[in-house]
Amino acid sequence: MGTMSKMMAIATICGFVLAGCAGTGMKTEASLYERLGGKPAIGAVVDDFVGNVAADQRINGRFANTDIPRLKRLLVEQICAGTGGPCTYTGRDMQTAHARMNITEAEFAALVEDLVKSLDKFRVPEREKGELLSALAVMKPDIVGR
Repeated sequence: MGTMSKMMAIATICGFVLAGCAGTGMKTEASLYERLGGKPAIGAVVDDFVGNVAADQRINGRFANTDIPRLKRLLVEQICAGTGGPCTYTGRDMQTAHARMNITEAEFAALVEDLVKSLDKFRVPEREKGELLSALAVMKPDIVGR
């Protein structure tokens, strides 16, 4: 085999070796959904969160006529879908859902406090908690004052 042929053979082998290693050496970061623990963990947090809201006299009146099982299902869907999970949110958009409710800044803050309480109870790490709260915060303009 000539020098040029040997170099081509070595280059080809190196190419295959590098291509094979490239897929195994790179780490892809898990989605927020996965880092939160998936649908079962999200469901547990939502269940606790709804309990916190029910006990919170600042806002529980807002939920007096709410179908609680449906609310829980929609919250799980929304968080699951919004964090990169396989769910599809089947509820109304936030602007439509909160139209004419005139939710105040204080009520929204109370709701967030109740959520944080649940996230802390389940020891959700600060990074994931921050990412989740940031993802939910973008909905605030469609909820408050509507």
